[in-house]
Amino acid sequence: MSTFKAPKGTYDLTPPDSAVYLAVREAIAAPVRRAGYGYVETPGFENVELFARGVGESTDIVTKEMYTLTTRGGDQLALRPEGTASVLRAALEGNLHKGGNLPVKLWYSGSYYRYERPQKGRYRHFSQVGAEAIGAEDPALDAELIILAVDAYKSLGLKNFRLLLNSLGDKECRPAYRAALQDFLRGLDLDDDTRRRIEINPLRVLDDKREAVQKQLVGAPMLRDHLCEACKEYHEQVRALLTAADVAFEDDEKLVRGLDYYTRTTFEFVHDGLGAQSAVGGGGRYDGLSEMIGGPALPSVGWALGVDRTVLALEAEGIELELPAATEVYAVPLGDEARRVLFGVVTELRRAGIAADFAFGGKGLKNAMKSADRSGARYALVAGERDLAEGVVQLKDLGSGEQTAVPIGTVVSELRDRQG
Repeated sequence: MSTFKAPKGTYDLTPPDSAVYLAVREAIAAPVRRAGYGYVETPGFENVELFARGVGESTDIVTKEMYTLTTRGGDQLALRPEGTASVLRAALEGNLHKGGNLPVKLWYSGSYYRYERPQKGRYRHFSQVGAEAIGAEDPALDAELIILAVDAYKSLGLKNFRLLLNSLGDKECRPAYRAALQDFLRGLDLDDDTRRRIEINPLRVLDDKREAVQKQLVGAPMLRDHLCEACKEYHEQVRALLTAADVAFEDDEKLVRGLDYYTRTTFEFVHDGLGAQSAVGGGGRYDGLSEMIGGPALPSVGWALGVDRTVLALEAEGIELELPAATEVYAVPLGDEARRVLFGVVTELRRAGIAADFAFGGKGLKNAMKSADRSGARYALVAGERDLAEGVVQLKDLGSGEQTAVPIGTVVSELRDRQG
């Protein structure tokens, strides 16, 4: 037994469960790759100020949940708590926005870190796949990203997820709403931390999950009543495009999400089978984030979908993904010469794109065949001295038990034919 364990609130991904996580990541990434999004990878830690400016100094992420450290050289760094700020920083640093082809469309996958109270569906280390479209203000782009996320969930077989949609306005209309909301909130019975939030970012109070707070928010002014004509028109175009694409959504006037950088379109995917941690992904438009972190004006939109939460959603619906077997052919040598020959055959099979494994460790026939069954392989290749003398190996179908002698030189072509 190892002395060490994974840190509290984290988890290890090991076979066979890890295959499900990989399949979910690939399923989420597939639609965005088909839509022209290129892969980007950023460091696991960034300058603290990147998140303080971008995510928002009043957010729980920055004030309570970031893992921060000071390097020997005195730099203040933070493990990344989310992906958008890092991806936008990388795009700006790499001058991707100067290539003359906007929007810059990027997708990413990785681990993120927040110091939270661990519970099912909420970890201190979690995995996301995200997509960002940087440098264009177009309702069709907002709709595209939402549709791609919906298509990803549907490709996994998920049915019981819902799309919540709202508009947060922009710099033209939000100030008046902010003032009206602050006036309303100042009259409520709230704790000191929440009162401080009223002055910094009052919309975040609407996102408070505590029942005692939510009860007092009945009758709060709604942003929809303060949207300027441009924001109303923009939001209606997003809604119309989603409707035309047969994407069902629910208008949620209280949806603000937890990050300061969102403007206009904001959305969240929730799954009713996950209890308190029902959000499986979300995102929105963040037209001012580039300027917040020192870049030029680059209106942008994006989302991040939780791999962990999506796996839990699959479990809640009883969905078992059809995963390809890790091993298709398992080689069982009987004797030293057979080990040499079959090892070469296994190498050829792998180079031909056929998943193959080998009975390592000098196992006897009985134990080796048990290993072949446990591997999930469809076929076993068995060879002894007599087989080699005849220039053949025995190809056994582990499902039917049928066994055929196949010339050594034709094993690869025979298995390719059987694959169809």
